[in-house]
Amino acid sequence: MSSESITICLTNPKSPTNVGGVLRAAGCFGASNILYTGNRYNIAKKHSTDTQNVAEYLNLQHVSCFLEHKPKDIPLICVDLVEGAVPLPDFEHPEQAYYVFGPEDGSLRQEVIDQADHVVYMPTKGSLNLAASVNVLLYDRTSKNNSIDKSNELIRKSRDVNNRLKIRP
Repeated sequence: MSSESITICLTNPKSPTNVGGVLRAAGCFGASNILYTGNRYNIAKKHSTDTQNVAEYLNLQHVSCFLEHKPKDIPLICVDLVEGAVPLPDFEHPEQAYYVFGPEDGSLRQEVIDQADHVVYMPTKGSLNLAASVNVLLYDRTSKNNSIDKSNELIRKSRDVNNRLKIRP
């Protein structure tokens, strides 16, 4: 799966901690675009927690409307607790995806849900926070991908300098 084909859209995020967590997830799982609406994050972003400096190489863009930026050939996938939605474990991710998440303190607008190609929810007791939801969705997408790198080289490149652990025979 190409990283250029994954866009994460955040509806009026308010917490710099959550957006920092989304940036880290996007970097770890290979998303290349994050779009966000509203002004709450613009006010709070000076407190950003982008610990891997993902914003330097990932497209993080403030937009007024996600739908105006969505390519016609990429499916719109809404992720929220919506009656009639498909549970995430049963969902087959398309190769290209335009994922839209609701705000931390609300839901997606019905007009956005009505335009979705797919609506997905995470079967949890209660709602996850925004960063946790993006992490779970991107992990689910990766875990269902049969062409993921399962090598020790990936482990070596991904871990920090203090981790040199190995399983001993």
